[in-house]
Amino acid sequence: MSNINLVIEERTADIGKFQVGRLLPFRLKRMIGPFVYIDHMGPVLLIGNENMDVLPHPHIGLSTLTFLMEGSLMHRDTLGNEIEIKPGEVNWMTAGIGIVHSERTPPMYRNKSKNIHGLQIWVALPKNLETMNPGFFQIEAEEIPKWSINNADYKLIAGEAFGQKSPVPVYSKLFMIEIKSGKEHALNFGEELFGEIGLFILEGSVISEGIEYGHKKLLVMEKGKFEGFTMAANSIIYIFGGEPFPEERFIDWNFVSSNKELIAKAKQKWIDQKFEKIPGDDQEFLPYPSFKK
Repeated sequence: MSNINLVIEERTADIGKFQVGRLLPFRLKRMIGPFVYIDHMGPVLLIGNENMDVLPHPHIGLSTLTFLMEGSLMHRDTLGNEIEIKPGEVNWMTAGIGIVHSERTPPMYRNKSKNIHGLQIWVALPKNLETMNPGFFQIEAEEIPKWSINNADYKLIAGEAFGQKSPVPVYSKLFMIEIKSGKEHALNFGEELFGEIGLFILEGSVISEGIEYGHKKLLVMEKGKFEGFTMAANSIIYIFGGEPFPEERFIDWNFVSSNKELIAKAKQKWIDQKFEKIPGDDQEFLPYPSFKK
């Protein structure tokens, strides 16, 4: 019996004027552990004054994780944070009861050609923390745990695994790992990982039970089982997951919660424009989509 339960292909989705490859949520798999939403943005070359501008928008009930491989984004939020996100850093923003943020091409790159490539992720909060105060952390690239196994380079972006712990302040039991390998590399983690597990192939391919899976695919594992995989040479993968929550999570636009009433209140608060404004980025905003009820 295969230890791969489901294969999810990237699907094109629009975020403003920018297209991404959506991995989660998927109709047959809404979450993997606490991971509720994953977009793969790029790689794309923005020419001249083409820029990435994700206008101010709200969140509740989750933490966002932005991780770039190429390019740069300027993060601003209603806590007053204004910080450039660079490749290899982890931008970790916890919405809790509510926060508004924007992500834009920084001013110094707006009239230049530039590449952008990264992952944008939502991690649901445990039920007892869904209404916590919002918070923000920027983890520098050199702070992320790194090690090598058989010429493959590992990086623990968030959570705990392999006896390592990332400094990203997560609120539930989870992991997110990057593995890069220039040569063929065996993956037999046995009980090293826990809970629900997903494997996203960014570059190259992964072989399991004689079947090769190419890039831009998300493999969903049987719970707690990760054995018998081989990374092809020159591959990059991301493994993520963790313990699932006992309660269902509902998603409405940018709002995530186990409580539909909290979502309805946040929706109306945004429609009425009663969320706080972002210092220095308060002239535009993303309206609540008209097709939502």
